[in-house]
Amino acid sequence: MADRIYNVLFLCTGNSARSIIAEAILNREGRGRFRAYSAGSHPRGEVNPYALAVLGYAGFDLRGLRSKSWDEFGKFGAPVMDFIITLCDEAAGEACPVWPGHPMTAHWGIPDPAKATGSEHATERAFADALRMLQNRIGAMLSLPIATLDSSSLQVRLTNIGAMARHDRKSSAAA
Repeated sequence: MADRIYNVLFLCTGNSARSIIAEAILNREGRGRFRAYSAGSHPRGEVNPYALAVLGYAGFDLRGLRSKSWDEFGKFGAPVMDFIITLCDEAAGEACPVWPGHPMTAHWGIPDPAKATGSEHATERAFADALRMLQNRIGAMLSLPIATLDSSSLQVRLTNIGAMARHDRKSSAAA
């Protein structure tokens, strides 16, 4: 079981910012233990340039990042997911496809940086905040002893990571 690689699908409605950022983070930080993917229920068809900029500035690999439909992961031959994590409230409330393998699901609501208003600096800060919050959530996930936890305990811990996200949003708003 130690050699097992866990597949994780991050979902947002548009798959242009948060889920793309999460995919890049987990693929770098979880190398060898996790393989991350991202998708959207209604993908925009392009990655937000601010998402690419914040990832590039932080030294993440941008190759292969693209906006895509969650339909790709329900097709024959698609990787079977172990975890599906929604990052936007819209995707969390949508009726999801039936995923092969019955993956564990969690919701880690992160504010949509693409909806930031105001100056270019405010938009850049919103994307940097999303990156930071996702790094924190993913770091917490990476620290879990997944192979030794039973399903119920693992589900509680993944849900608690989502609660961390709500606490972080309140902290960011106060700053």
